[in-house]
Amino acid sequence: MEFDLIDRIRARVASRPDVVLGIGDDAAILQVPAGRQLVVATDILNAGVHFPLDTASADIGWKVLAVNLSDLAAMAAEPAWCTLSLSLPDSDADWLDGFLDGFLDLAARHHVALVGGDTTRGPLSIGVTVHGLVEPDRALRRDGARIGDDVWVTGTLGDAAGALALLQRASEPVLASACEAGPILPADDAVDPHIPEALSDLRLRLDRPTPRVAIGLALAGVARSGIDISDGLLADLGHVCTGSRIAAEIGIDRLPCSQALAARFGDDRRRELQSAGGDDYELCFTADPSMRGRIEAIAAETATPITRIGRMVEGEGVRAVGRDGVLWQPRQSGYVHFGD
Repeated sequence: MEFDLIDRIRARVASRPDVVLGIGDDAAILQVPAGRQLVVATDILNAGVHFPLDTASADIGWKVLAVNLSDLAAMAAEPAWCTLSLSLPDSDADWLDGFLDGFLDLAARHHVALVGGDTTRGPLSIGVTVHGLVEPDRALRRDGARIGDDVWVTGTLGDAAGALALLQRASEPVLASACEAGPILPADDAVDPHIPEALSDLRLRLDRPTPRVAIGLALAGVARSGIDISDGLLADLGHVCTGSRIAAEIGIDRLPCSQALAARFGDDRRRELQSAGGDDYELCFTADPSMRGRIEAIAAETATPITRIGRMVEGEGVRAVGRDGVLWQPRQSGYVHFGD
C-alpha cells in the first residue's frame, strides 16, 4: 500500500528543469544554479497540535507547505523544491487526493517541485522540507538588526489565534490540544455572540495562511533582518533581539488588525491575540528609516499592508507600550512547544 500512495503522489507532481532526478529513487538529484546559495527549512505539523482535528485535508495540504514557504520568505529566498513525509493512520485515497489538491495548488503558485519524501503508518503527522535559492550575502537573518531600525510587519495579526479562541468558546470538539497559536486564551470578552458567522472569515487565516514570498524576495537589500511570525509576534521578534543583541520597542496599538478581529474581540483580548497568539505566518522585519519609501512601494506592488510598529533600541528583549507610553504586558509572550 505504501508504494500505491507514492505512485498516487508521483502521478500528480510537476517538475522543473533543475530537477535532475525526482520521486522514485533513493534520493533526488537537484541542480543548484551557479552563483546561488541553498536555503533549507523544515517544519512538522501534527494533528490536534498544529491544526484542528476537523481540518479539511486540502487545507492541511495547503498549510503544511505554506508554513515552510513562510520560512523561506523570511530569509528572502526564492522557493524551488520540497520533500514531503506523511505519517497516516490508514491509506485513505480520498483524504490523500484532497491533501494533494491543497498542497500542489500552493506549490504551483510558487513554482515548487515536490522531489521526494516518505510515507509510513501512524498518527497523522506531516513533515515538509523546502529548499530555496538566494544570492550570496542577500539572505535576511535574525542577527542583522541595528539600533534605530524601524520594525515592520506584513498583513494583519491575530486572526488565526482569534479563530482558535472562537472554536474553544463554541465548544467544538475539534482540538485535542492547543494549536501552534498557543494555549487558547479565554474568549470571555468576544464581542460577537454569533460564533459560527464570526468564525468563518478568521478560520480561513488559520487553515490557509498566505506565505509572503513576493514581499520576502523584494526585501533583499532593503531590510536588515527578518523572521516569520509563527509562535507570536513578541516571541519571534524576541529572537531577532537575541540574535542582534539589542532590544525592540513596539506600540501595542499600532499592530495591524483586520476588521473581522476588531469586530469580534474587545481591545484587551485583541492585543493578546495579536501580540502572542501566533500562527500568523506574516513577516516581521527591520530596516533603516531611509528605506521607508521603498517599503511603502513594496506594499503597493504586492497589494499587501506593511505596517511600521516600532523601532530597535538599546537593551534586551521586546517592550510593548500603549498610546500613553505605559508598558503593556501580555499574559503570555507566545507559543512554547515544550511547555508544561
